[in-house]
Amino acid sequence: MRLLLLEDTIELGEVIDNQMTDEGHAVDWVQTIGQAKAALASTEYDLILLDLMLPDGHGINLLKALRHSGDSTAVIILTAKDQISDRIKGLNAGADDYLVKPFDLSELSARVGAVARRYAGNPNPLIKLADLDIDMNKHLVLRSDATIHLSAREWALLEAFLQRPGILLSKAQLEDHLYAFGAEIESNTIEVYVSRLRKKLGKELIETVRGLGYRMKTS
Repeated sequence: MRLLLLEDTIELGEVIDNQMTDEGHAVDWVQTIGQAKAALASTEYDLILLDLMLPDGHGINLLKALRHSGDSTAVIILTAKDQISDRIKGLNAGADDYLVKPFDLSELSARVGAVARRYAGNPNPLIKLADLDIDMNKHLVLRSDATIHLSAREWALLEAFLQRPGILLSKAQLEDHLYAFGAEIESNTIEVYVSRLRKKLGKELIETVRGLGYRMKTS
């Protein structure tokens, strides 16, 4: 997914950035509300990881402004404030989940996946696609109980298709899903990863619509 991480603690931001990137997500990490607003104005994100206590304001105010403007991007609050009243304020402001620092990175990964599946309309982490069994939690793809090994980028591309089954996705949309802002992208990168997925999963699963993009077949 394309994630916006708003966290002003350098050590924690680096750890989360590395964790999410290693899992195949594209992460744009910012440290102030002003930077977050600039990123949101130019980029469509799948999920926002939102700290509350920031140098130029309170994260709740940014969340309220997003919801007031009609922005429904998924939001998980990350904060050291562990009072029940603080959690209630965050959820009432429109957050989808709430994680109290310090937290285990595996729990963060699980919550990111769960929120993403809810927004995609399929909360079940187990997906059946043709002759494949896919476990979204474990990043596992099986065919007849045999594991099909995918790289982080290949998994990220598969996830992009699974979140929008049957929907035509342009090359630009897929690049946004796989790469953070400012990353250098070769002109044929998406074609290369689509080709790799076809070889591993079956060439019939991903349809090319010439000049427009790609679509994951649903049956």
